[in-house]
Amino acid sequence: MVDSRPADHGAAIRRRRECLSCSRRFTTFERVEEVGLLIVKRDGTKEPYLRDKVVAGIRKAIVNRPVSERQVSEIVDRIEERLRRKGPEVPSRQVGLEVLSALQKLDAVAYMRFASVYKDFQEVTDFERELGLLLEKKEPSKHRSR
Repeated sequence: MVDSRPADHGAAIRRRRECLSCSRRFTTFERVEEVGLLIVKRDGTKEPYLRDKVVAGIRKAIVNRPVSERQVSEIVDRIEERLRRKGPEVPSRQVGLEVLSALQKLDAVAYMRFASVYKDFQEVTDFERELGLLLEKKEPSKHRSR
């Protein structure tokens, strides 16, 4: 080995190597192999976690909203980190709740769009109820101290 240094913001190690017999140089990358997540569906079946599914759901919610791809990527990174801490098997419900939590902090309209699908809104009153809850959390308490 000739040289070794971090790569990909610390997610990998880049090693510069030299063949002992022919002196040819080449580069290798070592990456941590993360334990795969399994998502436990409502019916009890399990399927591998797919980042693309989470990204697709968020992208649908942010259509025409002032949210960048970088923000989406950062949100999904945080969601994945939280899910990995919960264990190798995570209920699908938890994935949805993590997305809702992230969108609530990011963009209220995107949150409502995602919530309407995730929570299966059927009536206008479902939107009203959720909006009321959202506004309660956003507005500071207006209690006067006596």
